[in-house]
This record gives sequence, C-alpha cells and structure tokens, in this order.
Amino acid sequence: MNEEITFILDTTKEGMDSAMGHLEKALVKIRAGKASPAMLASVMVEYYGSQTPLSQVANINTPDARTISVQPWEKTMIPEIEKAIMNANLGFNPMNNGESVIINVPPLTEERRRDLVKQAKAEAEDAKVSVRNARQEANKELKKLEISEDLLSNAEVDVQELTDAYSKKVDAILELKEAEIMKV
Repeated sequence: MNEEITFILDTTKEGMDSAMGHLEKALVKIRAGKASPAMLASVMVEYYGSQTPLSQVANINTPDARTISVQPWEKTMIPEIEKAIMNANLGFNPMNNGESVIINVPPLTEERRRDLVKQAKAEAEDAKVSVRNARQEANKELKKLEISEDLLSNAEVDVQELTDAYSKKVDAILELKEAEIMKV
C-alpha cells in the first residue's frame, strides 16, 4: 500500500480514537447510581480569589457506593466547597462534620435512569457522527490522490471496515453504560 494511503488511514484512525475518548469522558460524567469522584469533576471552588478545580484543593474519595467524601487540605475551605457543590447544580446536598464534606448520593428513580440512558445514547450518537465524519474526510482525501481505481477501491474498503469496527465499539460501550445505569 502506498504511503499516502497509509497516512490517510492512520489519520482517520486517530480521529476515530479521539471520538472514542470523548465518548468515554462524557459517559463517566453520567452517574449510574453509585458514588464516584468523577461526579465532582466539574466543580470549581473559589480558592484565594481564583476558580480552582475541587480536586486541586481536596482529596475526593468514596468510602462506600452511596457516599462521596471530600477532605479539604485546609479546613477553612469547607464552607467554600459546600457552596461550590451546591452551585454546581448536581442535585447533591453536601453536609460537613467539621473535618470534611460528606455527600450522600441518592438512589436513582426509574424515570431518572431512563433520562440518563437517553443522555448516554445521545453521546454515543455524537461519537458515531464523529466516526462517520472521519470516514467521509478520509474518502475525500483518498479521491484527491492520483492512484489506480483498484487501490482507491481497496482503500475505501479499509476505511469502511475501520468505520464499522469503531461503530461496534461505540455500541458495546453504550450497552455497558446502559446496563450500569439501569442496574438497581
């Protein structure tokens, strides 16, 4: 296979890998009923006059499946952390015990689970669109090359196989996330 085709295929694969990475990050943020430090990833705290990610001012861990514990490095930060969690609009009600901030993660209702599944499906569809866009771009680049019809046809088949493989990966990831969300 010629170098230009190999380069286009590699670039296409990178684009598709990027779409997968984005999907995985998006799905981590969709909570599936059990507590996870990633649930607080978007929380920003006022720290000496600047907005700072919560993970940079405190230790975040999950002592059990329904609890998130936020242990600030400075006890004076507790009220700020509570305020930031409330302002992040995540549906959590933080409490403090003077040492740390405790968040009880409420169990999900059936309706909320369905909404989260819809959200996950939307993220998966976005990933598939990105994969298809990478395929379209690759095919456009291949057509620009001055190569024989046979080479072009073979390269387009390779691109389509790559697209199919990534679409299957997206479906598999979505299926796992759906099962995780719906598990009571």
